[in-house]
Amino acid sequence: MKIKQGYVLREVGDAFVVVAVGKEAEKFKGVITLNESAKVLWDALAQGAGMEDLKKALTDVYDVSDEKALDSAEKFVAKLKEANVLE
Repeated sequence: MKIKQGYVLREVGDAFVVVAVGKEAEKFKGVITLNESAKVLWDALAQGAGMEDLKKALTDVYDVSDEKALDSAEKFVAKLKEANVLE
């Protein structure tokens, strides 16, 4: 999986937000706010990570079980698919 071209991550104060640019901005009106763990997942997806990679990204950074990491990754990916942000 990979983030579609036309979506960029920005740090605004203490928060991370994703905004659409270019042609994607015509389709996607709004922003996606990310917490720190979602940013870890976003960064991995920007590199083309699969579900196992996402799970590992979370377990490398946080003291969380594989099951919890995979569940979190699956929920995040589902939200991005719903927003049509993934290729």
